[in-house]
Order: sequence, then C-alpha cells, then structure tokens
Amino acid sequence: MTAAEDRTPVVAGLLLAAGGGRRLGGRPKALLSHRGRPLVEHAVGVLRGAGCEVVHVVLGASADAVRERAELPGCVLVDNPEWAEGMGSSLRAGLASLAADPRGVDAALVLLVDQPGIGVEAVARVRAAYGSRDSLAAASYDGQRGHPVLFGAGHWTGIAETAVGDRGARDYLAAHRDAITPVDCSDVAEPYDIDTEADLSHLE
Repeated sequence: MTAAEDRTPVVAGLLLAAGGGRRLGGRPKALLSHRGRPLVEHAVGVLRGAGCEVVHVVLGASADAVRERAELPGCVLVDNPEWAEGMGSSLRAGLASLAADPRGVDAALVLLVDQPGIGVEAVARVRAAYGSRDSLAAASYDGQRGHPVLFGAGHWTGIAETAVGDRGARDYLAAHRDAITPVDCSDVAEPYDIDTEADLSHLE
C-alpha cells in the first residue's frame, strides 16, 4: 500500500453562501444574523463540528462585506462573480476550488448557508457515508432528498458539466439516483430554507 492509499481521506466542507436574498430585499443570506453572528459563521461551525477540517466557502453577493464582517479563520474563500446565475455557478466554482486544494480532497460535503435547521448531527451522518472517491450520498427527510450532499471527487467533473442555473447538482443526481446512499436525518434536522421575510422567524 502506498502512502497516498494509506492516508486518511479528506472530506471537505463546501458551503454555498453566495445568494443575494432577492426575496429578502437584497440582503445577502451569508450576513443574516443568527445567534448573534452572521449565518455564514454558523454554517462553517456546523461543518467543522461535523469533522470537516478543510472548508471552502463560496461567496457572491456582497462578498467584500462578508469578508469584512464574518470571522472565517482557516477557510478558503472562493469568489463567484457569476453568483446571480444561480446555485449551479457557485457549485462549479466550489468544486474547482476543491480540486485545486493542495491537501488532496477526496469528497465534497455540500451545505447551503440558508438552512440553519441542519446541524452538526445531520452533517456528520452524511459525512460518515463516505466510502471512496466514487461515493454519492445525501440526507433524506421523510423520504425526500435534501442537504447536505456528499460528492466523491470522481463525480465532480460530471456535476460541473450539468450544474446550470438554480438546479445545482439536481440533474446529475437524478441521472445517478441508483448510486446515491440515502441518509435519513428526519429525526435530527429540519431542512427549511431562509428565502422570505416570513422565514426569518427561524433565526434566533
């Protein structure tokens, strides 16, 4: 066995935090306050708490303000100038950044910044589904696929080729549904999004 084969696999956290909050009056979601700190800090803390030592954060709307106001030590911050095109562009930017990481990333564990109801336990469960660079896994809630999702590095090129608009990896996952390991997280998380003014009631 070579040293490379013997090393501990690197499952990196990939946080998509570029959204502009169009239905929230243009307030970038990364900077919404939750428990006294920006939402992006909370989400990074969840990824780290679940065991992701490597974390890449994709920024878009108000990226300079996020860099200035959020404390994200040790994270790789990825600027996505095409963030307004939708989640697909952020996913492509994030996967490209992970592929270039000199630490050699074996899988991406993708979390969305606007889902604070998904905590450490759910993310850790999905992370534990990693088996190889060909792994695909996703949290499920009452039988419906949700986040976080885990993409082994062997899938990144295919995902990037199909990630357009707001669909993210949806088309790729639909084409490979038989390869996805579902991880039930219904008992430990709530997969709501912070999209509208009414949704702000979920924040503390």
